[in-house]
Amino acid sequence: MSDTFYYTKLYACLSGWRLMVLANRLACQTDLARELHDSLLQGLSGAMSNARHMGELERNVRAETDPEELAIARFLYGGLADILDRTRIVLLDDLEIDFETHEYRVNGGEWFCALSADCDGVSVDYPTTVGLPDEELGGLRPIIRGISAETGIEITVERIDYR
Repeated sequence: MSDTFYYTKLYACLSGWRLMVLANRLACQTDLARELHDSLLQGLSGAMSNARHMGELERNVRAETDPEELAIARFLYGGLADILDRTRIVLLDDLEIDFETHEYRVNGGEWFCALSADCDGVSVDYPTTVGLPDEELGGLRPIIRGISAETGIEITVERIDYR
């Protein structure tokens, strides 16, 4: 909260990038490229909503005089700030691995066991993620790099590989 207008600036920055993605979407030639642009637009809209809400919470913290209400406002502000700091936009596939239970799930679906056993013993085989090449992204690579550099928001564009 050291910079009074940090979240306003973040909102403006995300708005500019959102316009860039909308303009870039017009040149998409494949369904995959359009899907990736739509996913990025949705993720940016969510981050913009959080940034706008952070500005409101920041004003509440600055204006609150009641100690109990101030504590609640600070708690909400801190919680949403943590969420915004960990914002991650997943454009295609998301792989989550639980190494303790040897399970994995794709895109928040059900968990699958990565253990297999046969006469040769037990093996653990997790899928991996593979980044998409630039030609499949439809011009999104420089936009993704710019958004990440300016805002710190992680954006992943990966496909699951079951080999």
